[in-house]
Amino acid sequence: MGKRNYNQNAIKEGSPIADFFIYFFTIFICIITLYPFYYVVIMSVSDPVRVAAMDVYLYPKGFQLGSYGLIVRDAKMWWAYLNTLIYVGAGTALTLLTSVLGAYPLSVKNLPGRKWLVRYLIFPMYFGGGLIPTFLLVNKLGLYNTRWAIIIPGAVSIWYIILVRTYFMTVPDSIKESAFIDGASHIQLLFKIIVPISKPILAVIAIYTIVGIWNSWFGALVYLPNEKLHPLQMYLYRVLVQQTVDLKELAFDEAASATKKIFSNIQLKYSIIVFTTLPIIFTYPFFQKYFIKGVMLGSLKE
Repeated sequence: MGKRNYNQNAIKEGSPIADFFIYFFTIFICIITLYPFYYVVIMSVSDPVRVAAMDVYLYPKGFQLGSYGLIVRDAKMWWAYLNTLIYVGAGTALTLLTSVLGAYPLSVKNLPGRKWLVRYLIFPMYFGGGLIPTFLLVNKLGLYNTRWAIIIPGAVSIWYIILVRTYFMTVPDSIKESAFIDGASHIQLLFKIIVPISKPILAVIAIYTIVGIWNSWFGALVYLPNEKLHPLQMYLYRVLVQQTVDLKELAFDEAASATKKIFSNIQLKYSIIVFTTLPIIFTYPFFQKYFIKGVMLGSLKE
């Protein structure tokens, strides 16, 4: 009998037992990751008495949405929502603009001292001035207690500039040379040719920036003593941590019993968490297809 041809590079089929454990641990990790948020959701729609008794674990008990009705009538929360939308919109636009403008010169191969500039940018990416020097700088620039104190300091991200630069360097040189032959300037090449074909990396940076600004509260704690300028997460911080917001005053009538106010106050905290988190969760599906391309950027060579 002749010898069988054996290809060492052939893909071997996995073991059913190994596949079982992989799927089991994957599902287990998903459950323990998602359950905390699921727990908050079911607590927000259950009977306030059962919520106060901590008697809700796997499914809602006594389904009701009264706490959400109170939240939507809270003028302070909607004002915080508006502030967050302003910070997210302005911050994301500026971050994208600075990332593109900072990355394009670094992607030009004949730029004098390009490698030294990249090395210079890497240093402040890992080392910052610290909280006190940053606070003094923001105060000296007249940004303290203004919306610009939240928008301006985070408008430039060296990490995003490096990511965009890496993506720009994947654009074929023939496209750039053809544009220059047709008389295009660097500005025209950047905004009419390179930026339109760089939507994947720009989308990745946009969603990361949106999530970062949406979840940020520390900047408001340091730079914004005016509560009218606080973002949504700072309002949530005041409710859950500082407890400086009296939730019992949210549209309760005077005839409501003290017990009912206490029970509803406990449930309102869960409802506010859900109400402030859902918008950013719904944002992910629109950018999901760009995540893989963004993750693969680190494997590209210059």
